[in-house]
Amino acid sequence: MENREIAQQVIEAVGGKGNIRSVAHCATRLRVMVADEGAIDKERIENLDKVKGAFFNSGQYQIIFGTGTVNKIYEEVLQLGVGEQPKDEAAARPQEGNVFKRTIRTFGDVFVPIIPVLVATGLFMGLRGLLTQPEILGLFGLSPEAINANFLLYTQVLTDTAFAFLPALVAWSTFRVFGGSPVIGIVLGLMLVSPSLPNAYEVAAGSAEAIMLFDFIPIVGYQGTVLPAFISGIIGAKLEKKLHKIVPETFDLLVTPFVTLLIMSVLSLMLIGPVFHSFENVVLNATEWILALPFGLAGLIIGGLNQVIVVTGVHHIFNFLEVQLLTNTGSNPFNAIITCGMAAQGGATLAVGLKTKSKKLKALAFPSALSALLGITEPAIFGVNLRYVRPFFMGLIGGGVGGFLSNMMGLSGTGMSITVIPGILLYLNEQLIPYIFINLVAIGVGFILTYLFGFKDEQLEGM
Repeated sequence: MENREIAQQVIEAVGGKGNIRSVAHCATRLRVMVADEGAIDKERIENLDKVKGAFFNSGQYQIIFGTGTVNKIYEEVLQLGVGEQPKDEAAARPQEGNVFKRTIRTFGDVFVPIIPVLVATGLFMGLRGLLTQPEILGLFGLSPEAINANFLLYTQVLTDTAFAFLPALVAWSTFRVFGGSPVIGIVLGLMLVSPSLPNAYEVAAGSAEAIMLFDFIPIVGYQGTVLPAFISGIIGAKLEKKLHKIVPETFDLLVTPFVTLLIMSVLSLMLIGPVFHSFENVVLNATEWILALPFGLAGLIIGGLNQVIVVTGVHHIFNFLEVQLLTNTGSNPFNAIITCGMAAQGGATLAVGLKTKSKKLKALAFPSALSALLGITEPAIFGVNLRYVRPFFMGLIGGGVGGFLSNMMGLSGTGMSITVIPGILLYLNEQLIPYIFINLVAIGVGFILTYLFGFKDEQLEGM
C-alpha cells in the first residue's frame, strides 16, 4: 500500500477531516488531535499497513509508524488537506489529562526540536574521545602531545557550542511552542549567556565572581542551564502576545519587541535566573544521589522501569535531567542504564518473532526488534510486547538486569538521545567493551525469558 493511500485511510479512520483539529509528529508517531475520540475506528487503524500500534493519550491519537516512515505519512496527510499544528501550539492543544501530563507534554514539545543538535554534539564528544585516546593514536605512531592545538580547538567548537548556548535554543523553542516570536526568544536566550556577564563555569570553578545585586542577588551567565530559559520563554511569549493585543498596530513593530526584551531581560537575570538555577542544582544533586545508590540499585530500578515510563508518554522529562548531567558533570550515566531497558525490549520482541508461526506477526516483530536495537522502542512495545503483555514484562526484567550491571560498572556516556547500537558512538573509549556487554546481557535476558516463558502462539487466539 502506498503512503498516500495509507494517509487517506488514516484520515478516514480517525473520523475524517472534520474530526481532526491538527496533526503533528515526533520521531516515531503521527500525533492526531481529534475532537471526538469515539469517532475513531481503532481496529481499522491498527490493521493498516506500516502501522505498528496506536493509542489515545490526553487528547492525542498517536499512531506508531516508526522512524522515517512517519515523516512520509505526515507529509502525505498534509498534502491531503489536513492542517498541521498551529503556531501557538500551547493554546491549540486540548486540555485533557491532568496538570502533570500536560506539563510533561509541553516540556517534550519544547525539547524534541532541540534534541538533534544535542545528539550531534554527543557524537562529536565520542569521536573526540576516540581520536585523542593514546591507544588509538599509537596505531598511527602518534602521542597526545603530537595533536595539533588548532585541531583540538576545532573539536572544542564542535563539542562546546550547543551546551554553551543551550539557553538560546531552549528560549527559541519555548517561544515557538507558546506562540511568541522565536527570534525574540533567541535574543533573550543569548542575553542569558552574554559574554558581558561572569561565565557560570568560571564562577563555579572560583576563577570569576558573580555580580552581587543589592548585595544578595547573584548575577551570572547561565551557560548550560535549561529552566531559567524555559520559564523566561513561557513568560516572555505570553507577554509578547499580550502586548500585540494592546499596542496600536502603528507602533507594534517598534514597541512590542523592545518592551518584551527589556522586561524579560530584567526578570530573567535578576529573578527567574537565580531562583530556577538554584532549583536546577537541587534536581541535579537529587539525580546524582539516586545514581550513586549502592549495590546497583539505581540501575536496577531505572533500567527496569524506564520503558513503563515510555508507555505513559512522560519520558521527555528525562531530557532535562540528561542535559543537566552533561553540562555539569561532562558525562551521562543515565544513558547507559536506559539503553538496557530498550535493548531488552528488542530482545523480547525478537523472541516473539522467532517463536511465532504467524507470518503477519513475524513481519511485525522483526522490524520492530530492529527498531528497538536502533533506540526506538515504541513499535516493539505497542506493536508486539504490550499486545501480548508477558513479553513486555520479560523485557522489563532484562532492562533491570542490564541497568544493574551498567550501574555497578560505572558506565557513563558522552552525550544523550542515542542508545543501543547507535549509542556505541558515545562510548568510544575504555567503556566500549563493557557497553557492548551490558547490551548483550539485556537483550539475552529479555530474549530467553520471553522465548521460554513469555509467549505462545495460543495467545494469538482471540487477539
